[in-house]
Amino acid sequence: MMKKNIFIILIFSLIFLNVQAQKGAKDVREGNRFYKNENFTEADVSYRKALDKNAASFEASFNLGNALYKQGKYKEAAVQFAKADSLNATNDAERRAAVQHNIGNSQFKLQDYEKSIQSYKNALKLDPKNDETRYNLALAQALLKKQQGQNDKNKDDNQNKNNQNQQQQQQNQQDNDQNKNQQQRQQNQMSEENAKQILDASLQDEKEVQNRVNENRQKQMKKRSVEKNW
Repeated sequence: MMKKNIFIILIFSLIFLNVQAQKGAKDVREGNRFYKNENFTEADVSYRKALDKNAASFEASFNLGNALYKQGKYKEAAVQFAKADSLNATNDAERRAAVQHNIGNSQFKLQDYEKSIQSYKNALKLDPKNDETRYNLALAQALLKKQQGQNDKNKDDNQNKNNQNQQQQQQNQQDNDQNKNQQQRQQNQMSEENAKQILDASLQDEKEVQNRVNENRQKQMKKRSVEKNW
């Protein structure tokens, strides 16, 4: 009795999934027509409708990745292709090779050549005779080498620039120190001159006072001398 119930449930489930797949297939075909006419935005919408009705549809998931790629949404496309790969229930080698190839193309467009190289290698393991994948792999390897060389050059340029900046900062610091020392010497010289001027002025005042005192004494002495009664 238990086996019969399970069998009936399984049959019902298969019928339900078949109906859902048929509904999704209509939207996939509609999306394919949009895609063929290069209306990738509408194709995107149709493939998403298909996935809403049948989330397990490899065709809808894979083709959505293609529509995203054609819209320049390379990062989203790579994610979608990876989802399609997980839906490859039969583990079909040809499908997996196509998925890895398209993931590699998305990564290539993002200039992530290192990851794209690995994806192309994965695709070639599954489909060794695919000349397009082999060509893309060689191109990605060449561009990665060029990119690394440019990165090394930029690193050297930045290092040289940093060294120049440090040298300029050191020179500026030396110039500032020299200016401060020169200003300090000028201030010290001015202080010494001011002190000398003050001292000279003080001595001059003292001399003038002494002269006036001497003159007064002489006047007093003369006056006493004149007034004396012999």
